[in-house]
Amino acid sequence: MTMITYYFRTIKDEVLKVVPEARTGIWVYAEAPTGEEIEKLVSEFSLDQDIIDDAADFYEVPRFERSQGATYFFTRYPYKETTEDSETAPLLIVMGESFVLTLALRDIPAFKKVIDGTMPVVTTQKAKLFIQMMDMVTSAYDTELMRLRKAVQKDRARLRKIGPREIERLVGYETKLNNMVDALVPTNVWLQQVPKGNYMQLYNEDINMMEDLVIANNQVVDQARSILKTIQNIRGSIEAIMSSRLNKNLSILTVITILLTIPMVIASLFGMNISLPFQDSPYAFAGVIGANVLILAVLTFVFNRKNWL
Repeated sequence: MTMITYYFRTIKDEVLKVVPEARTGIWVYAEAPTGEEIEKLVSEFSLDQDIIDDAADFYEVPRFERSQGATYFFTRYPYKETTEDSETAPLLIVMGESFVLTLALRDIPAFKKVIDGTMPVVTTQKAKLFIQMMDMVTSAYDTELMRLRKAVQKDRARLRKIGPREIERLVGYETKLNNMVDALVPTNVWLQQVPKGNYMQLYNEDINMMEDLVIANNQVVDQARSILKTIQNIRGSIEAIMSSRLNKNLSILTVITILLTIPMVIASLFGMNISLPFQDSPYAFAGVIGANVLILAVLTFVFNRKNWL
């Protein structure tokens, strides 16, 4: 389902409203637009066609460009993707002279609280709107990281019971976190450049909000890396535990082999078709069995003292 919606609200308006056409101070929300809709947006807002075409690439990396009087900010946000091998989805935010345009190939869960009025925004305050959007993306990462941290700690608590299924799950967590870090780090780089360049008009309040946003984004990156380090430590511990288990099992198998070999040797000796000691004794069989039992008991005691069993 494609969707292009024009949202508008001034500081005097009580609620965010949908308007039928573009005007100064508009927020254009484009979700999975068709080729025709993209052409309409390019024509209506004098956008750079080549850059807009890049937004159609699901694996587009975060960056920003300046072209034709507008600034194009590419970022990625956490998304439970089912068709692509990625844990994040691309988002393009275009800051024009008189508009803000967001273009995404998937729905943006973080923006729902803006659309339904839970979080108030003023579309005519473009810089603040931009910062609020990026703050919502950062908060979405923070929420997802909290969920991943709890899941990782849960597996860590039962480390000795972890099996192949849990290891596969940890690898999945690691992939998600790497995807997030790959999206967050370049995004944070261009976020730090925004206040330094003439990319949008920033007031003192906006600059303070932008600094807080950069700090929050840095904290999210650090949190993701911390969880990654925890997973790496868990995997290292798992490898050590599994190696210890393997060595223990090999030791037990070796001891069992030794214990079984000695009775077999004794039995084979007394099974030879030659004259043997005590072969005419009625207690020969019981003696052989008793000797085997005694030897096995002694060896078992010795191996157990050495913690080989």
